[in-house]
Amino acid sequence: MAAAEAAAAARKRRPKGHFAAGRAKRPRSGGRQLEAGMRGILITCNMNERKCVGEAYSLLGEYGDLLYGPEQFSDHEERLSGSEREEDEDDVEAALKKEVGQIRASTEQKLRRFQSVESGANNVVFIRTQGIEPENLVHHILKDMHATKKKKTRVILRMLPISGTCKAFMEDMKKYTETFFEPWFKAPNKGTFQIVYKARNNSHMSREEVIKELAGIVGSLNPENKVNLNNPQYTIVVEIIKTVCCLSVVRDYVLFRKYNLQEVVKSNKEDKQQNTSSLTEEQNSKVVKPEAEGEKSSEEAKLENKNQVETEAEPKGNDTLTV
Repeated sequence: MAAAEAAAAARKRRPKGHFAAGRAKRPRSGGRQLEAGMRGILITCNMNERKCVGEAYSLLGEYGDLLYGPEQFSDHEERLSGSEREEDEDDVEAALKKEVGQIRASTEQKLRRFQSVESGANNVVFIRTQGIEPENLVHHILKDMHATKKKKTRVILRMLPISGTCKAFMEDMKKYTETFFEPWFKAPNKGTFQIVYKARNNSHMSREEVIKELAGIVGSLNPENKVNLNNPQYTIVVEIIKTVCCLSVVRDYVLFRKYNLQEVVKSNKEDKQQNTSSLTEEQNSKVVKPEAEGEKSSEEAKLENKNQVETEAEPKGNDTLTV
């Protein structure tokens, strides 16, 4: 009884933050974090990251099945026939091979086609991809949403494909992008481009330096690559989170409203509203303008023209007149 009371007293004396501190050290994504070498899709949201991940899985799964077929992640367990399994039980070597195969299969299951990892920034979700091209998948999604105007998400804002990642240090970025940019910009390939830069939880990188260095690398690959800030063929996306630099080269960045899923479905409607409002303002300005004022201005113009004609006619008999 005394021992139980002593244990209860010890528990009461523990610091209040004892268990909370232990939980705080544990990553939210079970130890999976964004790191150099990963490819995937960077998604921004408005506060609700858990719901954002759910929407991302649903949307990416839908279009991933359309482009690449249904995901296969458990067939490995069903490859062995019944007779082979019976033989494996009697053969130690085969049993070991079977066990190794099961371990590999479980590992492959963990590396699903789409897997959420800890991004390292608030309101940012990173979905690691396996066996697909993030750029093609995201472009297909935005192209379909732009054409159908069908809203498919509520909390997802922007969806940016990340075709490559490296350490967020200038020397590492320069070395990496020299080969990363080749498929788009190395001669004979060429195109107009712009660079968009965003850094989160990082203070050692300079926006101006990064843009200058990367633009120089693009120019060195082919001097015919030109900057176009209005409607470029390619947009180089640079997203830095902590010490990881996420890179991609995307098409139709302006057309797809900076790859914003909320904006791309209403772009045509907004354009029509803007055009209608601007046209209405012009018409109203013409109606509000008094006709007498317009007539007066025209009469003043006629009078000025008449005086000008008379002034121009006078120099014929006077060579000393200076205009």
